Amino acid sequence: MKEINILILSAGRRVELVQSFQKAAKKLKVNSNIVAGDCSDTAPALYFADRVYKLPRISELNYIQTIIDACIQENIVLIVPTIDTDLLLLAENKKFIEEKTKAKVLISDTKVVEVCRDKINTQIFLEESNFGIPKMYTDGEIEYRDIKFPLFIKPKSGSSSINTFKVNNLSELEIYRSIIHDPIIQDFMEGEEFTVDVFLDFESTIITIVPRLRMATRSGEISKGKIIKDREIIDDVSRLMSVLKPIGHITVQLMKTQKGIEYIEINPRFGGGAPMSIQSGADSCENLFRLLMGQTLEYNENYRDNLVFLRFDNSICIDENMELMK
Repeated sequence: MKEINILILSAGRRVELVQSFQKAAKKLKVNSNIVAGDCSDTAPALYFADRVYKLPRISELNYIQTIIDACIQENIVLIVPTIDTDLLLLAENKKFIEEKTKAKVLISDTKVVEVCRDKINTQIFLEESNFGIPKMYTDGEIEYRDIKFPLFIKPKSGSSSINTFKVNNLSELEIYRSIIHDPIIQDFMEGEEFTVDVFLDFESTIITIVPRLRMATRSGEISKGKIIKDREIIDDVSRLMSVLKPIGHITVQLMKTQKGIEYIEINPRFGGGAPMSIQSGADSCENLFRLLMGQTLEYNENYRDNLVFLRFDNSICIDENMELMK
């Protein structure tokens, strides 16, 4: 069997994701190297990967060429992005990268990424496709005070819940509008918040949909979560994926409110909490290996329900030679 080497971009703190790919390769008895790429020598995931490749910053002009060089040198079969700022650049260069290498880029079509990366585009897409989403207020409505508190404000192209705030009154609204670049202002949602991990094959066929109740978060990322096979969520997200047609692992955030399901955002990449769904049995890493081996997958719900995951910090120590101390 040929080697199936995978390059994880901006590997950073994605230790669990690196290990999930390694476990899947071992389970399937696949000859594989998980290569962690990052611009920092001290990214924790580098010390858990099978191989390491130094990448420039995404903003540098040689970023795409360096990815191509890495794929050729490391015999990469699949490139996996992990952060939002990578996505549009990779989507725009997907064809070029794949033509220059033997690797597939795990990124959806440019039009899909444009919908997901810009919150206004997301709002318009969901409204036009008849999905639930909180009302977004125009500048005119704000200026004429045609609003009702509480509201919610966030950046148009933000991530990790940075600069997102509940707005209780007009004074707070003016303060937040002055400090947030290109803000979006919506009705405030109340209810149970879910992250939904979805995996689709390279033809946008849905393979798994896993709702996770966000029991607690820290810095915008889930710290405690519970797998819940919520039929209403599964059916609605299935309908959303059928309209949007992304590929790979997709992370959807939504809330169950008194109005029904209302969407928060769609991230066309592995989210930080994806290993929860992977460990429950909806193994996107294993699915990717199987697809790369030429297998055909079918939709299934063969993952465990009602599992609770509690995430925590861990640390490693590197010595004066930048080697991991064990």
